[in-house]
Amino acid sequence: MGLGLAITFSLAFSFTNGFLDAANAIATLVATRAAAPRQGLAIAAAFNVLGAVLVGTAVASTIAGIVTVSPSQTVAVVGAGVLAATLWNVSMWWRALPSSSGHALVGGLIGSALAESGVHAVNWGGLQGLRPVGVAGVLIALAVSPLIGLIAAAGAVRVNRRLLRRASSRVAEPVRGGQWVMSAGLAFSHGANDGQKAMGVIAALLLATGHLQTFGVPLWVKLACAGALTLGTSMGGWRIMRTVGRGIYRLVPIDAFASEGAATAVILGAAYAGAPVSTTHVVASSVVGVGAGRRRFRHIRWSIVGAMGFAWAVTLPATALLGGITLLLWNMIIG
Repeated sequence: MGLGLAITFSLAFSFTNGFLDAANAIATLVATRAAAPRQGLAIAAAFNVLGAVLVGTAVASTIAGIVTVSPSQTVAVVGAGVLAATLWNVSMWWRALPSSSGHALVGGLIGSALAESGVHAVNWGGLQGLRPVGVAGVLIALAVSPLIGLIAAAGAVRVNRRLLRRASSRVAEPVRGGQWVMSAGLAFSHGANDGQKAMGVIAALLLATGHLQTFGVPLWVKLACAGALTLGTSMGGWRIMRTVGRGIYRLVPIDAFASEGAATAVILGAAYAGAPVSTTHVVASSVVGVGAGRRRFRHIRWSIVGAMGFAWAVTLPATALLGGITLLLWNMIIG
């Protein structure tokens, strides 16, 4: 019963990740009217699945290594941790605030592990070369990636506008076509990175309960997580899409192209490096980077940026506390 619930909560986490993060892959595409919402959703669905299935499991391995509890404790700790992250994701979606599912998952796992076995139950980690390990490594990746996305988008929009400064209106259609390509790439990178977060915890559960002999992600787990991610996008992603696509800075197609390209490069590169990053963080930061690159700082809605920043700042401690509470409830109800 415990294993089944923990896997169910992990898939529910992936579903809510679709609420918060997957919609970001097509937010700017839809906001600039380069595609209709249903067309954008079809792109997100197809390429989320492809990214989750075709890219390796480096991020999943990093997530699975955050807690270091005994196999007998793993089901309760992981189940409670992902439940805490799921509840937080739902609360952020309800407020239409883009929040980091990666932060929520790390916080939930930390809180439940601490409640179960104390500080030694958490792999605090760091970096092994460029590869993140444990909590510190994940937090470094989550902190650095938005800054890289902002700088890359600012540079890309300046280059694009310089190259196209004498272009006629006929360039509009190729730019919109490029947006489709970049959005597909962003959805692929999202599936490759965020899809692996739920895969990692499910693989850890299967390994701890003897269903796997060595760490790996079975194909059925990849497909289930990718499917849950895409379903979440279709059922709840529009609230977040409006915030990212229109609420931060009003984009035109050439700006959206720069934002999407920068975010794709950062997220996909992180997936191959085994660095869990937040699609929300990177995409939102790249939109701010576009405004900064055009030197239109007054046109950036800093109140929304500030609200998002506050949500990101409190996510880790809030979900850690929530993870401890859900662990206590898990032990009381399930035992």
